[in-house]
Amino acid sequence: MNELFEAIKGKKFAVFGRAGIDLFCDEIGIKSENAVKFRSDLGGSSANICTGLVKLGSQASLITSVSDDAVGRFAVNRLRDYGVDIKYVKKISGECRTSLAIYESVLDDFQNVIYRNNAADFQVQIEDVDKVEYGHFNAVITAGTVFASDPSRSSTFHAIKNARQAGLPVIFDIDYRPYSWPSSEVASDVLSRAGMSSDLIVGNDEEFGFMAGDYDLGLDKARELASLGKTVIYKMGDKGAISLNDKNEIRTGIFPTKAIKPVGAGDSFMAGLLASIADGFSLEDSVLRGSACAAIVVSKPGCSGAMPTTDELETFLNES
Repeated sequence: MNELFEAIKGKKFAVFGRAGIDLFCDEIGIKSENAVKFRSDLGGSSANICTGLVKLGSQASLITSVSDDAVGRFAVNRLRDYGVDIKYVKKISGECRTSLAIYESVLDDFQNVIYRNNAADFQVQIEDVDKVEYGHFNAVITAGTVFASDPSRSSTFHAIKNARQAGLPVIFDIDYRPYSWPSSEVASDVLSRAGMSSDLIVGNDEEFGFMAGDYDLGLDKARELASLGKTVIYKMGDKGAISLNDKNEIRTGIFPTKAIKPVGAGDSFMAGLLASIADGFSLEDSVLRGSACAAIVVSKPGCSGAMPTTDELETFLNES
């Protein structure tokens, strides 16, 4: 774990995954079907993680594909606006499209409508990940969605191999989205392979249970992975989290907040966790700071735009 933490302290992350566009009603309590005005912003789990990392003082480069159209260019422009490195964002022509999410600032009967047919980010090729200058980074981050379809799946496993050869640790956000996968059997097998290929694994209790093949065995799966020398963060919603390695299990709680929506928490948690490790905080404190970031994001409309800066995080912690 010490080698993992020392690497992360370099603060330069190569992030594999998707960028998209979010349309959201920021009027609190208004359902999408009743809204007449929507705001647009950067979306996609990996793009959100990148934004969160940059706002907290780290550097992040996104490796993905977007459609060569107005929506894809919007995503690239917003990545640039947030300070994310776009050197490895490829624009592709044809019928593939950048993902769209439409959601609301509502908790009751919350709806997030995702459009991901023929998703552009699934078109990342092996030749694309071979162009990445791995020596310029300190760690690699992958999110589960990149493994849902080829060629992105094979390319990301190839990227992990490249990262290993460069001596970089691999961080894996399970991020299981059933709608992206051809079947649950394929998803369980591939996500388990990705977990075995990683050094730090972050997921919620349902995701670990899914990987285990039994939702009641999620913690057992997390412990199994930790016994193999991996660091595992097992999130349990309002019950907090358990951080595991081969020697310890650390339980942490959450911060009370007035949530207005359920999305964005996982991405913000990951950014806060890694940025805090990069700043020299212990694993326990880093998990708590990640939880604080999640609490901040669910209390505001949007995702990337709601990611806290370091000053906003510290203010929240001082007031909690």
